[in-house]
Amino acid sequence: MIRRRIAAALASLAIVVVGLSGCYAGGLPGLGTSASTPSGPALDPSLKGEARYYQQRVDWSDCGNGMQCAAVTVPMDWSDPDSGKDIQLAVTKHPATGKKLGSLFMNPGGPGASGFEYVHDYWDHFFSSALAANYDLVGWDPRGVGKSSPVTCYTDPDDIEDWLYPTIPNDPRSDSAGWIAARNAAAKDYVDACATQTGEVLGYVDTASTVHDLDLLRAVVGDRQLHYLGFSYGTKIGEQYIEDFPGKVGRIVLDGVSDPSNDMFHVVLEQQAGFERALTNFLTQCPTRFGTKCPFTSNVAASKTRIHDLIVRLDATPIRASDARDSRRLDGSTLTTAISQALYDQTLWQDMNTMFTELFAASPVTDTAFQLADEYYEFTPGAGYSTNLMDAFNAIDCLDYATETDLTTIADQNDQIAAAAPTTSDWTPPMVDPICGQWPYQSHAQPPHAITGDDVTAPILVVSTTGDPATPYEWGVQVADSLRTGVLVTHMGEGHTAYSAQAGDCIRSTVDDYFIDGTVPKSDPRCGDD
Repeated sequence: MIRRRIAAALASLAIVVVGLSGCYAGGLPGLGTSASTPSGPALDPSLKGEARYYQQRVDWSDCGNGMQCAAVTVPMDWSDPDSGKDIQLAVTKHPATGKKLGSLFMNPGGPGASGFEYVHDYWDHFFSSALAANYDLVGWDPRGVGKSSPVTCYTDPDDIEDWLYPTIPNDPRSDSAGWIAARNAAAKDYVDACATQTGEVLGYVDTASTVHDLDLLRAVVGDRQLHYLGFSYGTKIGEQYIEDFPGKVGRIVLDGVSDPSNDMFHVVLEQQAGFERALTNFLTQCPTRFGTKCPFTSNVAASKTRIHDLIVRLDATPIRASDARDSRRLDGSTLTTAISQALYDQTLWQDMNTMFTELFAASPVTDTAFQLADEYYEFTPGAGYSTNLMDAFNAIDCLDYATETDLTTIADQNDQIAAAAPTTSDWTPPMVDPICGQWPYQSHAQPPHAITGDDVTAPILVVSTTGDPATPYEWGVQVADSLRTGVLVTHMGEGHTAYSAQAGDCIRSTVDDYFIDGTVPKSDPRCGDD
């Protein structure tokens, strides 16, 4: 349930991972290659069955734009590395342009976002020139994602569209049993497609396995310690690495922080409260920011009621898409998805303002609502997904979190969520999660608990944004407090996550100084949008 905003313009790459030798097919013919030698600790004889993986040599090939690419072999099941069942991870790096301090790994979130794509195509957005000078910038596709044994469910664009934008014939209020049955049947078809298209690896795409993969990547690029920048769900990877491999922790920044002490219900509850706050902020600023083009008054409570009534009305009577060639209908659920997408980043507030203006018109128009929802899903009608983020998202979450099955508990949880986010919530009958409740592989969930990092000596930088809807500010405060060496850096602003090459000087210099010199602020700098 924690996903980093994905830019709709990201283009998919056509390079294919092949072979078990650590080579990466593709790139520009005739350009040079290089190799990485495993670090000394990787040769520890106690590794036993894991040793052959930790000792592999990685051959890097030029793959365009000054980037190098490789494939790294890992066991499908880390608990049984001698099984002979291997998968490969697609890895890319931007070599350091100056004196190299080491490798800096990055995960952009999701779960399901492609670290390979983000670094290969957009490294200069996520990393400053100072970091590019001092580190090899490394991105990889975690198992189940992108080019690394991807989770695949539906492949036909029409099937994907029917799954994302379903027409459920039953009214949950008048026929809750029929509504639940229809939801479960659709989810069962989806889950069966995931199992058929993906195969056995579907049961091994959990975060714990990805964390073990990350430690192997650290070793095979020759680093004794992990230097890591994780956004959103990527912070969960970093937190679990701190717990599982404390002796290998180098400089780690967690931005847009997941709180591991939350179970799935509290993740959803606190996220929904976060989106409600972000919507309040939008409605508060709308009349000033957009003037007469804002369809709302300064009465925020009345504006929220108006939005809620629109959601309820669309659930009862969906609106056909404005484009006659588009058979979809806009219901309340899709509108809520569009609102969520727009609240990830203030740059999308203009689109949300346009969307509400269109929908409140005498003849409602659905163009912007479907545009925002499609961006959230990374879906293009008639073409399908641009990435496998949504399928990987479901698969990883179903393995990472336990599924609640008690209907009385679920009903109480639904009430709490509705109270936390009254604008976008509507009544639904209590039902077990239709996807994870029918998932063909058992959850690997650990009991929720705080990560303390008691055996870590280096400081860990925790960046949290006050107006972040997806990973609420309080999560960052709690994680920084629970980590023995945690250092909180507050970003006072809106949107999901804070650091990028385009961030304000305060956030950028604080993170850069930490990665380059190991220095941390003596107190929380409380950075604004400078």
